[in-house]
Amino acid sequence: MHIMNKSADNILVIKLGALGDFIQALGPMAAIRNHHPGAHITLLTTAPFENFAKSCSYFDDIWIDTKPKIFNISGWMSLKQKLNSSKFTRVYDLQNNDRTSFYFRLFGMSKPQWVGTAKGTSHRNASPERTGGHAFDGHAQTLALAGIKNVQVDKMEWLDGPLSSFSLKKPFVILVPGSAPEHPQKRWPALKYARLAVLLNQWGFQPVCIGTAAEEEAAQEIKLACPETLDLTGQTSLAQVAALARNAAAAVGNDTGPMHIIAATSCPVVALFSAHSNPVRHAPKGNNVQIVRQDNLHDLSPEDVLKFIKPRHEPALKSALKH
Repeated sequence: MHIMNKSADNILVIKLGALGDFIQALGPMAAIRNHHPGAHITLLTTAPFENFAKSCSYFDDIWIDTKPKIFNISGWMSLKQKLNSSKFTRVYDLQNNDRTSFYFRLFGMSKPQWVGTAKGTSHRNASPERTGGHAFDGHAQTLALAGIKNVQVDKMEWLDGPLSSFSLKKPFVILVPGSAPEHPQKRWPALKYARLAVLLNQWGFQPVCIGTAAEEEAAQEIKLACPETLDLTGQTSLAQVAALARNAAAAVGNDTGPMHIIAATSCPVVALFSAHSNPVRHAPKGNNVQIVRQDNLHDLSPEDVLKFIKPRHEPALKSALKH
């Protein structure tokens, strides 16, 4: 195998999205940076992740992929010219789909070393085990082909946001009642979250509801049942989600992007999965994650979920359980 002069490396990392997938790729990204300490590393990603990628400081440059449509000839030619003129010595494809396999073919006769799944590449992972498990584990397996073996979950210590404007009362438990709008089957019903909020409040925990503006209706339903709930839907940045997670006693949520951030910080997490998503492949990664799976989440009771919550403020919980 060709041994590269790491000080002269010109590296391209490709990761386009989505949020949970991007977070699972952060540990591999950090490992790539550690393996190439003197390299110039460029990330090719999509616009929603630009600021996120800047914050982690693993990259010297960030390119935004406009993902040209199939008949957008000028868009493809522009991307081809940009890729070839940059003289990359190695590409790490952390997206590994048909689009990025085509990007490999956009390079001319002088192709860079390519670490990924595309046919004809120098470091190709064709193992069926890559997609049999978690995306993070698949990345670790692929990077091992390029000599990168110390891949860890990124705890996202670099991501932090202010919390002083929120009326937080410790100890608090984060509730994440939403999911992508196109996947309503992944959602535990808001009424169930509402009952859980009541129980948590009785135990002495402030329920704190987070999510996008699309979750405001669910949050209102929770707050109607438990007025002590703090509704932060539509008010938190990704950095503030990370900060909340570091200060929370625990978190309960659906299979959705913010749960990956929360779990990575080591916050005790209970992640709820239905038959419509596979925790073996999509569960959030962290050192304190409990998975609760019910084919139909409507059949899962708040009392059952409560049994899985292991908050960092254990004495408060034990005291409350006596009543």
